[in-house]
Amino acid sequence: MENQFETTENKNFETSKKKDNTPFENKPSPAFISASWSALFVGMIAFCVGLWNADMFLNEKGYYFTILLFGLFSVISVQKSVRDRMEGVPVTDIYYGLSWFVTMASILLLVIGLWNADLELSEKGFYGMSFTLSLFAAIAVQKNTRDVKWFNDNK
Repeated sequence: MENQFETTENKNFETSKKKDNTPFENKPSPAFISASWSALFVGMIAFCVGLWNADMFLNEKGYYFTILLFGLFSVISVQKSVRDRMEGVPVTDIYYGLSWFVTMASILLLVIGLWNADLELSEKGFYGMSFTLSLFAAIAVQKNTRDVKWFNDNK
C-alpha cells in the first residue's frame, strides 16, 4: 500500500513539475481574442476621433497622439518582459526597469497634459478612459498573441 501511495505521490509531483514549465494549459478562446482586439481598436479609434474633432492646435493633437503610441508600446514591453521573466527567459534589470519607467511616464505625461489642457472635464475623462482601454487591450492582445503562438508550437 505504501508503494502505491509513493508512486501516486511521485506521479503527482512529476505532473506538478510539468505544469510549472508550461505557461498555461489552454489556448485563449476566439471570443477573448476578438474582445481584446476589439477593445484595442475601439480605444485607439475613439482616442483618435476625439483628437480629430478637438478644438486644439495641431501640436497639441500631436502630443496626445504620441503619448498614445508611447503608452501602447511601453505596456507591450512591460508585458513581454514580465512574461519572459516568469518563463525563465533572461531579461536585464535595466530593460525591465526601463519598461516600467516608460509605462509610468506615458501615463504621467497624459495626466499632466490633460490636467493643464483647456478642455471640459468630460473631454478629459473621455481621453483618460480611451487611453486606459487602449493600454489594457494592448496587454491582452500581446498576451493572446504570445499564448496562441506557444500553444501552436507546443501542441
